[in-house]
Amino acid sequence: MLRETEWRMHTKRADFSEIAAHFGISPVMARILVNRDLDTDEKREEYLYGSLSSIPDAGKMLGIEEAVRLLQEKLRAGKSIRIVSDYDVDGVTSNYILYDVLRRLGARVSYDIPDRVRDGYGMNVRIVEEAHADGVDTLLTCDNGIAAFEAIDRAKELGMTVIVTDHHQVQGHLPAADVIVNPWQPLCPYPYKTICGAEVAYKLMRKLAEAEGKPLSATDYLEFVALGTVCDVMPLTGENRTLVREGMRVMPDTENVGLRALLTASGLLDGRSISVYHLGFIIGPSINSEGRLSSAKEAMRLLLTKDPEEAKQLAEEMKQLNDERKAATDAGVRAAVESIEAGSFYEKNHVLVIEVPGLHESLAGIVAGKVRERYYRPTIIFTESEENPSVYKGSGRSIEGYNIFEALTAAEDLIDHFGGHPMAAGVTIPKENLEALRERLNREDGLTAEQLVERIYIDVPMPLCYGTLSLAEQLEQLEPFGNGNPKPVFAEKDLQIEEVRTYGSGKVVRLALRDSRGNRVYAKSFSAEMLLADIKMWSECDECDKIRKYPKLDLIYRVSVNDFRGEKSAECWIEYYRRSTV
Repeated sequence: MLRETEWRMHTKRADFSEIAAHFGISPVMARILVNRDLDTDEKREEYLYGSLSSIPDAGKMLGIEEAVRLLQEKLRAGKSIRIVSDYDVDGVTSNYILYDVLRRLGARVSYDIPDRVRDGYGMNVRIVEEAHADGVDTLLTCDNGIAAFEAIDRAKELGMTVIVTDHHQVQGHLPAADVIVNPWQPLCPYPYKTICGAEVAYKLMRKLAEAEGKPLSATDYLEFVALGTVCDVMPLTGENRTLVREGMRVMPDTENVGLRALLTASGLLDGRSISVYHLGFIIGPSINSEGRLSSAKEAMRLLLTKDPEEAKQLAEEMKQLNDERKAATDAGVRAAVESIEAGSFYEKNHVLVIEVPGLHESLAGIVAGKVRERYYRPTIIFTESEENPSVYKGSGRSIEGYNIFEALTAAEDLIDHFGGHPMAAGVTIPKENLEALRERLNREDGLTAEQLVERIYIDVPMPLCYGTLSLAEQLEQLEPFGNGNPKPVFAEKDLQIEEVRTYGSGKVVRLALRDSRGNRVYAKSFSAEMLLADIKMWSECDECDKIRKYPKLDLIYRVSVNDFRGEKSAECWIEYYRRSTV
């Protein structure tokens, strides 16, 4: 059984013709801007033409000036600084930004990254004590630290200085660090809270370099901020959208030898523009695969190398490891779905709490995301810890209206460790508490039947034949698309299927359709297997080429530019479909 969806039209009103004339865009574009809650000319101007100069000054972030002064003291005194990051893409990119800038400024700097299996998330006592034994004076965290209470207490006992840079929400109280730079901490006036760890690190380093009289250029490290932002699924609104757009623009020309090698190994230096898809589904997962299946230190090694041959070898190994991760993830999703269907969890539970035996614990979050997408339920996937067989380690992904972090906080008595934010969390529990946690989360979920129906909002009802190259090129102005800035989608009803063709090893299907005005139009889908299965079911025939009368479809679709060998054309891609009721 799959998720329920409800198709809705955006109903926001405005003078679309006036907006279109003011900005020199089409009324369709104007409607999309209004649908994104851009309800003033100032907001629309920033959205369409915002630049790096419009981003608030980093000095507004509480603690950043104090952190700069403290780091300058350590630089002058020649003290040893160790960076401790998370092991995901945001952690690696923030670590790299801090390390590279501090090294350029002459600091005695080293880095450490927790092992996902041995250490789990964030700085711990072992890492602190190891740093102290190495003669480290100052610990500088990135993408973690706001919840490292025990580790920071131990560092202070040992007489160490601790500077926390993080972007995660505060868990009740602040740790006893010397300085904290985190937009979520109380009294921080920085206006845009939902930034990634790499951006916090980037802001701190910009201020430090400026204070040291060696300011960074406007585009230094933007490719890494873009990677961290997209891969940590930050909302692509406001300054995030600007930084990601500019980061993707400069990425093909990056001077980082390792990143260039990874782009080459991924086939992305062929003249095409870098997109959010490339960051989130190709480059980012390749970096992440090291933290998941190997060691994130290998990803740092790639970003720090100056040797093109070493970079090439590391990038190719990283890509191969990512391919292995994909296969293991697919197997994990299949196992989770089988467990859900066999146990009727979908019918019984609003919150899916599932154990997947044999799944590598680093893949639990990816599997949870895919299961959440399939069923539209808050989902936590657990697997046995490799380090401690008496506990389960899990990762959760949520839906709108369900704060998974707050839900786990309310069940804290059943949990060993947890952390995260409203839409995602990591959690460790004793094995014997799995059923109790499932029962508790579902008893107190507060979700209504209406909240469990995924709402698909359509920007404009529009015939497929209106999806021209001119419109597709205008829509490119609205990129980057992602969390908080969804791709514009359109809809047309009662489209008669006339022909079905597959290509790309059967992964892509193209439908030839006849609309109600007699126009022959085309639409493609990457969900070939599912779409073909539904067409066969509705036609009551097991082979598409033997179907005499195809069904009619209602489609929600997007329009994009296809650039093939220099020849541009518009393409309509199916996002959602259903059988027409007429």
